[in-house]
Amino acid sequence: MILMIGLRVLHPLDQLNQTVVNLIPTTPIVEERPFHASRKRVFPQPHTQEPNPIFEAYGYCNIPNRTEQAWEGHSPADYKLLSVHVMIRHGDRYPLYSIPKTKRPAIDCTLSTSRYTHPCHIMSHHLSNMAMPIAKLAYSSVVQHLRNGQLLHHAYKQHSLFPSDWSPRQIWVETTGKSRTLQSGLAFLYGFLPDFDWTKLTVRHQWSTLFCSSACDCPARNRYLEEEQRRQYQLRAADTELERTYMDMSRTLGLPTRQLRAANPIDSLLCHLCHGLSFPCVPIGDSGAGGCLTMEQFAVIRRQQLDDEVDRRRAGLYHKYAILAMYPYLNRTAAKMERIAKSSEAGRQPRSGGEEVFTLSSAHDVTVAPLLSALGLEEARFPRFAARIVFELWKSPPTIQGQVKKRGGKGEKSKAKYGETFIRVLYNGEDVTFHTTFCRPHDRQVSQPLCPLKNFLSFVRRDMFSVVNATSYKEACYRRPG
Repeated sequence: MILMIGLRVLHPLDQLNQTVVNLIPTTPIVEERPFHASRKRVFPQPHTQEPNPIFEAYGYCNIPNRTEQAWEGHSPADYKLLSVHVMIRHGDRYPLYSIPKTKRPAIDCTLSTSRYTHPCHIMSHHLSNMAMPIAKLAYSSVVQHLRNGQLLHHAYKQHSLFPSDWSPRQIWVETTGKSRTLQSGLAFLYGFLPDFDWTKLTVRHQWSTLFCSSACDCPARNRYLEEEQRRQYQLRAADTELERTYMDMSRTLGLPTRQLRAANPIDSLLCHLCHGLSFPCVPIGDSGAGGCLTMEQFAVIRRQQLDDEVDRRRAGLYHKYAILAMYPYLNRTAAKMERIAKSSEAGRQPRSGGEEVFTLSSAHDVTVAPLLSALGLEEARFPRFAARIVFELWKSPPTIQGQVKKRGGKGEKSKAKYGETFIRVLYNGEDVTFHTTFCRPHDRQVSQPLCPLKNFLSFVRRDMFSVVNATSYKEACYRRPG
């Protein structure tokens, strides 16, 4: 479906869709930290004890009334920020599945001036004027992405990423065909681009949740996904505690166990937990069925999901799937970075309208999760609501080579070497650059505080396919098994 909300919309057959919004500035208060502090922080280490499934679930909710600090925008002195590429997961939403015989959770999906401490009523006014449906997107989702946008606005404002009179060429925005990713992207931009001219904005539509554009055909990727799904099923089937829990829940609800499993109850139960609602109940009937679902039952299902994450890393099938699933997106990002890096060299004529220096891709958990895996961030938790991955491109200041030499009383000028380009990767505000596959070895070399862009380019164009015993995307996708 193509949404018209006062912006241009491009059809999926053109690989694009468009949308635009008007946003109002807000400035969050975020503590400034020196760049060197981020190098001391590390990506979470593997658990040394069993994680608490309830605690992990609250982290997934990403409740927006807590403070958060972002490391985006931090670099060594005199480094120049060239471009920023952001992928977000949509924010909090209404459950996609309903538990049979139970009432739908009574969460408030409307925007009001009385909830939280954000100017969401302003955005609500704009969304209503544009006749945008907000069904299935919770109010907290708007707040989550307003905060994301505000955090990055604050992080990058001193870097002058683009001028106030930016051109449409400088900003690329894309979402999937689901309204929740469009709405989340607009909320993000509302906080990120205060006072911007929304009539210039184009929002492109990606028909695939993998953001693979015209390179989506990959038979091997589909085979790895099928094998991964079989592994997931076998792990669940072997979990006797999980089976007993589903049987108990089915008796309470008066349903066949198979029907309850098909209803994916965890989706609805997470919604209840995130919004502080009691778990569903059904009246007690003549058959003895009835009662309420419990936190203990929820904890068992969440525990099995955490066990599955561990087993997924062990098996490696998901990682192979992720490499092929996210290559098109990573390749596009690498190409954009390389083009921007080349255009920053001295003597280069700038492109008319400027370079594309900011990219926002508003996606789903099934997009962000394989992207994390493809980057080698295997220990990262499953993407929470409004999760964000940020790629930053930096350029170091020029260096002087050689010394001034005297020749016949005249000085010979030293030659200036162009600054080098570097990449940073951040996940939910944490600098995880040196936990990625392409930058882990570089962490042992302290000559540069950032990861060279050439590492990322080499990884995307060749090295990442070694996992599937290939040297290119085409070879990896179409080589016959065995």
